Amino acid sequence: MVPTPSKSGKKTPKRPLLEGFEIKIGPPKLTRFEKARIVGARSLQLAMGAPPFVAIEKSLRDPITIASAELDEGGLPVSIRRTLPNGVFQDIPIRALMQ
Repeated sequence: MVPTPSKSGKKTPKRPLLEGFEIKIGPPKLTRFEKARIVGARSLQLAMGAPPFVAIEKSLRDPITIASAELDEGGLPVSIRRTLPNGVFQDIPIRALMQ
């Protein structure tokens, strides 16, 4: 959460974005297939020169390792779309699946 300054100058936390969110389709966790797809796509972006979303150590140069670290730290603004055979889908923020 990113705190926002109030009128008195003190920082107050924003309301949680996942308040009242319910996962209706699929398991309540990130599946290994979803994780592989996210890490693969993000590592390709990093390899092409995209800036990382998290602070990285100087020893880390491998895009796959950096993408995995981003996923583990929750720094990726990504949503997963889970679809049923009848066409019904749900977009699930990755933070809801990482809890």
